Amino acid sequence: MAKKQEISSKILNALSGKQAVKIKELKNDLVEDQQKNQTQNYALNRSIKNMGDLGLIETIKSDREDYARLTAKGRQKLASIKLDSKSTLISNNWDGKWRIILLDLPESRKAERESIRYLLKKANFVCLKNSAWISPYPFEHMFENIKKDLGLTNEIMIIVTDKLDEASEKYILENLAK
Repeated sequence: MAKKQEISSKILNALSGKQAVKIKELKNDLVEDQQKNQTQNYALNRSIKNMGDLGLIETIKSDREDYARLTAKGRQKLASIKLDSKSTLISNNWDGKWRIILLDLPESRKAERESIRYLLKKANFVCLKNSAWISPYPFEHMFENIKKDLGLTNEIMIIVTDKLDEASEKYILENLAK
């Protein structure tokens, strides 16, 4: 295995989309040498512990097995890693729909607001007005998950539409290239 960040990313990806994973199975899947290399096992154990301390994953102990699952913070971290990744693919085939996100978080939640704005920028959304963002790229599901995970029922509105006036469409397409 490689660096700490790579191990953490592999753990987050392995837990992604699952309710919980047996820690024993997680280690078996991620240890490259089937002989159960001691160094790799140690690195995995440390990463799992550190990620738990950071609140990215939580471990659940039962009588028979120990399990790990992503927390809301872990899902956010995974989304951020995927956006930062050079291998993230953005479809060049536009489906003709615009994704509009209206963001209205109060000053008391400034850190969350800035994090979401960062993700919007990374996902190639264009800022129309202070709290209105638009993009032709299909990332609305990611922001639906963020909305759900952070409990932002009224603070984020996601609109998918196929109609926009010509001047606005031209402005957005010009600013996507920047």
